[in-house]
Amino acid sequence: MKEYEIFSDLRVPVNSKIIVRLDGRSFHSFARKMELTKPYDDNFYKVMVEVSKELFKEFSPLFIYTFSDEISILLDKVPFNGRIEKINSIMASFTASSFSINYNEEFPKAIAFDSRIIPINDDEIYDYFKWRQDEAWRNCVNGYGIHFLKSKYSSETANEKINGLNLSDIHELLFKNGINLNDVATWKKRGIGVYRKNKEITGYNKKEEKEQISYRSFIHVDCNLPIFSKEFFKELF
Repeated sequence: MKEYEIFSDLRVPVNSKIIVRLDGRSFHSFARKMELTKPYDDNFYKVMVEVSKELFKEFSPLFIYTFSDEISILLDKVPFNGRIEKINSIMASFTASSFSINYNEEFPKAIAFDSRIIPINDDEIYDYFKWRQDEAWRNCVNGYGIHFLKSKYSSETANEKINGLNLSDIHELLFKNGINLNDVATWKKRGIGVYRKNKEITGYNKKEEKEQISYRSFIHVDCNLPIFSKEFFKELF
């Protein structure tokens, strides 16, 4: 019956970099049922960071970027011999399991993430992550905008009022009402990065009887990302 598994040997291109993007399934409903704080729930994002760190430890990517219920994982060492079915199924199930364990609360229904694979070359890495960071900014502006309007109007009226407004209109509306998005935490505007950094360690070389400096890498959670540039990724890799 093995011949019925017609997609099991689909693989990503050999020796390529890929991005695996994971998205929470029906998380708008999840947020409502769990009564998450709007526009940003600190505990939810702490969990997303823990999930990202566990993904980093398990799959050793170059970079992970997360905002909202989305996680993008940049890999240069593609696991499972590049088998698409296996990458998607294991990444999605690992993420859902990690989220459930770290959240440590009973959910109204099972948590699920979907997974997609994006083959990418070096020249496109900046373009991809800048695209996702721009989306994080849009989410931030829209999130604060609808939260403010719902504090003044019914949900239906608030949704009607925000429809058709562009980002600058919403930004101006918020500013006129005492909400300056420049004062909002950076991670809410630009997302969160997880990557390796080197830490300087001072030890003592007994053989040479002198202090010696070495470097050890560690997983760094960056909640103060800059606006992405090509230079950022050149320095990172």
